[in-house]
Amino acid sequence: MIDIKTQEEIEVMAKGGKILSDVLREVLKHVKPGVSGLKLDLLAEKLIVQKGGEPGFKKVKNYKHALCVCVNDVVVHGIPTDYKFKEGDLVTIDCGVYYKGFHTDSAHTVRVQRSGAGKVQNSDEVDRFLETGKKALEKAIKVARVGNRIGHISKTIQDVVEGAGYSVVRSLIGHGVGRNLHEEPEIPGFLEGPIEETPLLKEGMTIAIEVIYNRGKPDVVYANSDGWTIKTKDGSLSGVFERTVAITEKGSVVLTK
Repeated sequence: MIDIKTQEEIEVMAKGGKILSDVLREVLKHVKPGVSGLKLDLLAEKLIVQKGGEPGFKKVKNYKHALCVCVNDVVVHGIPTDYKFKEGDLVTIDCGVYYKGFHTDSAHTVRVQRSGAGKVQNSDEVDRFLETGKKALEKAIKVARVGNRIGHISKTIQDVVEGAGYSVVRSLIGHGVGRNLHEEPEIPGFLEGPIEETPLLKEGMTIAIEVIYNRGKPDVVYANSDGWTIKTKDGSLSGVFERTVAITEKGSVVLTK
């Protein structure tokens, strides 16, 4: 069942989303050569608590971190480690905040580079890959409005990603978000079947729109025995762009700007 939020509840989520976006922005500034995911995880938790929130991901059973940190071919759920980023690495920071009873969720992928450094090998191709994910998310948010359907979001993401020559991961999708980190409805980044058969977008819905995509094929596998880390099967680079969005009478409102 899809949980419809009141205006007051959306306002609470917007405050939590502001904490999340501020924290994510600050953490991304520290994604540099020589920095580890563990260091960023500690920074994120410190900032979230300072701002009056709680690390949302730590409310997930058996998960002990404020962040998921994914490097290169890791798609999602990368556990922060002491691996130090290298110039040219692709790093996804995924973060959640729990604030006054509600979750928000957001993720962003960046290329690791030294301040003032010149271009590294294949940087133009990687930057094009990243710009595609940003564009897909931006366009998907625009079609997330009352009267449209989940399928409009799915088709928009798929068209942008596959139109650029990349692949949408099929086994990992966006989701509703609110009192729980993962709620109904499911929001795939691809369309299977008629748009008309997908759920209608209604005022008061709060959703996490996710663009989860690979430079190579869409297949993914569990990387090891930790039960969390998921990688691309072919070793290709992966990216994730995610924002929490409220569906309002005036259109979509990004709660994690």
